[in-house]
Amino acid sequence: MIDAEAIRTALANVPAALKPLSSGLDHIGVAINSLTEGLALYRDLLGLELLYEEEVAADGVRVAVLELGGGHLELLEAMGPDTPVGRFIAKRGPGIHHIALRVKDCAQALAAVRAAGCPTLDEAPRRGAGGKQIAFLHPKATGGVLLELCQPGR
Repeated sequence: MIDAEAIRTALANVPAALKPLSSGLDHIGVAINSLTEGLALYRDLLGLELLYEEEVAADGVRVAVLELGGGHLELLEAMGPDTPVGRFIAKRGPGIHHIALRVKDCAQALAAVRAAGCPTLDEAPRRGAGGKQIAFLHPKATGGVLLELCQPGR
């Protein structure tokens, strides 16, 4: 974990209009074996509204995004075993993959967490599902949770 003083120092360089860095939950990402099976459970049985489906080839994943009352549920189906979600499922099985926090400016938020000494998996924001700008924080600095910074795009 990073120390509180490093966080205070990093936040001193963030414009006031961008504080706090996060405005809350954007989505919860769930790694599943099959979008068809996942949609049968979450959409058909539980009644969550499907907002869209998308393939994010750069991450090797097919995504279904469902409304979750103030946030979204992002179902993630690996496009192959050598993709990040494919490796996650092979190692841990299906389950919660990540929690995404909504930010106003992904580049600024990423710079602030890096300045605070938090290791990240991304050097710069990149395009995610829904046209969002995203970046991931390394779970070794977040209590074992894969956190995503997510700037809405749609």
